[in-house]
Amino acid sequence: MTAPAPRDRRAPDATTLLSVRDRTLVMGVVNVTPDSFSDGGEWFEQEAAITHGRDVLAAGAHIVDVGGESTRPGAERPSVEEELRRVLPVVTALAADGAVVSIDTMRASVARAAVEAGASIVNDVSGGLADPEMVPWVAANRLPFIAMHWRGHSTAMQSRAVYDDVVADVVRELGERRDALLEAGVDEDHLVLDPGLGFAKNADHNWALMAALPSLHDLGQPILLGASRKAFLGRVGRDQGAAPRPAADRDVETTATSVMAAMAGLWCVRVHDVASTARVLTVVQAALEHAPDDVDDLVGDLDR
Repeated sequence: MTAPAPRDRRAPDATTLLSVRDRTLVMGVVNVTPDSFSDGGEWFEQEAAITHGRDVLAAGAHIVDVGGESTRPGAERPSVEEELRRVLPVVTALAADGAVVSIDTMRASVARAAVEAGASIVNDVSGGLADPEMVPWVAANRLPFIAMHWRGHSTAMQSRAVYDDVVADVVRELGERRDALLEAGVDEDHLVLDPGLGFAKNADHNWALMAALPSLHDLGQPILLGASRKAFLGRVGRDQGAAPRPAADRDVETTATSVMAAMAGLWCVRVHDVASTARVLTVVQAALEHAPDDVDDLVGDLDR
């Protein structure tokens, strides 16, 4: 069978989105996994995942993020073949619909196949550290690349949740990763950074980063925030010792983090329930459009 022709590596739709600065965009999550913390495999079957991806886009997502490997704490990695089996039909179908698709993977071979199938952004939670082939390939093909703050795979990452000052340490380590990626040839205009909430971070670390979102602009790159349905949100308002809310019951709290991200001027939020975040961001946008010229001073107050 003839292999599909590779798409234009410049990915004009994706790079246009990367240049957006006047509003916060929405990335919708499509987990094609049996063990995701957020949906428990609800979209694991191919047709269900494709339908869900279309629903995510209809709800207002600018980007749909397709992933075939769970990165919840303790998760074991699928084989390359299994990851490809999970994601490629979904990427192919959504890209054929005209969606801007990002492939959520740490493997260069999966990223390559997904781009050939129509993905135009690579979202690597390891920031290119898990696979030495990833960064040279992304750089050579001038692909948009999302690099997260990462200290190791899911099976051991929480043992690395040790910081002197989590905000300063994350900004410094992400800055070092940014410099390495740019030195390796990744286009500065194609690079997005993600502070990695929940990855080698406990609840206090996550809240410290949320309280200091404007400081992430010091990195000089667009910022993606992925707080959606994470465990630290499930504990908000719960009595000490009480079980956290189930992941699927954390969307109200997630919308609050989306508002914080938009008020801090972040580029994009990655969420599971797109409709609620898309609606709340229209409210933020309406307020900002009617704000006085010194609104930057107001937004800056979030950093204090």
